[in-house]
Amino acid sequence: MRREGDVVLIYYEDQPSIFARIESIEPDIKKHWYQVTLLLLTIPIQTVTWILRGAYIDGAPFTMGGRPIRLEEVKGVSARKGPEDSGQTEGKKGQSKGGTVIPFEKPLSKD
Repeated sequence: MRREGDVVLIYYEDQPSIFARIESIEPDIKKHWYQVTLLLLTIPIQTVTWILRGAYIDGAPFTMGGRPIRLEEVKGVSARKGPEDSGQTEGKKGQSKGGTVIPFEKPLSKD
């Protein structure tokens, strides 16, 4: 099951519509249902609480007001650079690409 802090893409009528972060998942009074608070990443930011079954939180389609909706997990992308992104080519590790470092020097004022 999805967890708090996960980012999901909400599909509305089978079209990707909006990103949201799961803020909380609390058990509902009905067995196997949950109160899911979502932070909708819109301008302005909005918070909604939907009452969903566990399967719906995990991506099974459901309807609201007769409109099909589903949640899809957004996979995280690492901000770290791997060896292929480091600007180094095979066989030249440890060597930097050509370029000149130009220091910033403030001109001296003439008084």
